[in-house]
This record gives sequence, C-alpha cells and structure tokens, in this order.
Amino acid sequence: MEQPAPVPAQALPRRIRGRAWVVGDHVDTDVIIPARYLTTSDPVELARHVLEDLDPTLKSRIQPGDILVAGENFGCGSSREHAPIALKAAGIACVVARSFARIFYRNAVNVGLPVVQCKQGVPVASEQVIVVDFEAGTITDEATGAVYPAEPLPAVMREILEAGGLVPYVARRLEEQRRHAAASA
Repeated sequence: MEQPAPVPAQALPRRIRGRAWVVGDHVDTDVIIPARYLTTSDPVELARHVLEDLDPTLKSRIQPGDILVAGENFGCGSSREHAPIALKAAGIACVVARSFARIFYRNAVNVGLPVVQCKQGVPVASEQVIVVDFEAGTITDEATGAVYPAEPLPAVMREILEAGGLVPYVARRLEEQRRHAAASA
C-alpha cells in the first residue's frame, strides 16, 4: 500500500480560536477514518470520510480552523497515519483531549496536526468557541470565560508542527546543517 501523502505545512500561531466539536472517550482510528477508505492516501479523499461512522453529518459541519475536543484515549486502535491526516485535511486545526493513545499522538505530530492534552477535560458543547494557547498551555471557553490548564507545546514540537510534520522538519534541519558545513569549509 502506498504511504499517505503529506498535508501541506501551515504556520502555527501562538493560539487558535475555533468552534469545538465534541466527541467522546476511546474514539479509535477506525472511527476517525474507517478502514474501508484506506485504499487511498489522498488527504482530500480521506477528509471526505473523517468521523463518518461516529456522526455522518459532522464532516459537513466542520470548517477550517475548528477544534476537535475529545475525552480519554483519543486515537486508540490501529496505528495508522491516515487518521491524523484525515483530521488535518478536513480542516481540524487542533485536537484537544484528556489523553491520547501514544501512537496517535506521535503520528499527529509527525504529520503536523497539533494535539493538546488537557487532563481535566474541557467541558464545552459542540459549536462553542474555544481558544487554545499553545505556549501558555491554556484552553479558554469564550462563552463562559473559563480557562482550563493544558500541557504547553514544547519549542521543538512547535518547530515540527510549523514545518508541516517530522519529515519536512528533518529535511529543513539537514539543509541547515549542510549550509552551515559549506559556509565553514
């Protein structure tokens, strides 16, 4: 099977503001992108089917910049890059969860999808506007003003996300090292 195509890089702002789409606990990768669609690695095609087994209408309501808010163990199940690629291509700007399956978390960072852990959870309803501050490590519910502590993104993770994922980040770093070596010679 061919490898998933990378999703283009975007600058990672210090904070993002978007509508929340709330999903529950233990949302697995087969729910994020059903296995029947894994015959393609095209992000646009994957995005057409994101979360359809959870809520067939959700994809049509997601707008670029929206934020997925989950409970415990988001992204559990099969270890496939297709899941975060589908979410990112669908317009999800960030996933906030009480906890993440480790492989999903790494795959999300590797493909350039920001993921933020908020251990206490974010008790909002779908379509409420929230603000995720990556540096401060806070999530603010605009409707109530409530602020929830989250784990701030470390600088290197921000760099990986800004590069569009791990492969472009490593390529950029290697090019910087090559230029530095050439200038020093």
